[in-house]
Amino acid sequence: MQKLPREFYDRDTVLVARELLGKLLVHRAGGVARIGKIVEVEAYLGEHDLAAHSSKGRTPRTQIMFGPPGHAYVYFIYGMYFCVNVVTEREGHASAVLLRAVEPVENLEGRTCGPGLLCRALHIDKKLNGHDLLSDDFFIAAPETAEKISIVKRPRIGVDYAKHWAKRHLRFYIKGNSFVSRL
Repeated sequence: MQKLPREFYDRDTVLVARELLGKLLVHRAGGVARIGKIVEVEAYLGEHDLAAHSSKGRTPRTQIMFGPPGHAYVYFIYGMYFCVNVVTEREGHASAVLLRAVEPVENLEGRTCGPGLLCRALHIDKKLNGHDLLSDDFFIAAPETAEKISIVKRPRIGVDYAKHWAKRHLRFYIKGNSFVSRL
């Protein structure tokens, strides 16, 4: 498998989100490689996107989103789950793609349909916040053989507070994949 280069992430966030579908999320820890195929994502388009964490400006929590593309933005929600995002576009733009679900490929236990469950199965936690996704232990790669997929677009989940941004079709998933979190 071929690790995605920095240039992949340094592009329009919606394009990156769509093209992440079918790619492999890899986390190597404790001598074990955990691998899942990305099947569902959501795009967050920077400070003007009222659903994005960066809409509140640069804070200690969101600092990573303002950094260079190709890094992981990991945060804790509901006092029990970690979520992982991929930082996109130029430094200072504060856009990212939330990884919502993966299809298990190798060494994944438990459910993987939902951002918190995905992180739990892949052993992703706050220690990976800011991690460079071009590293050898946590990265996204293109599979050896790309499959043809149909992409569905829908509104993002759980962002009703974001006014008109809540209705934007910025959630993308592979049509017919049984590991998508919600249809």
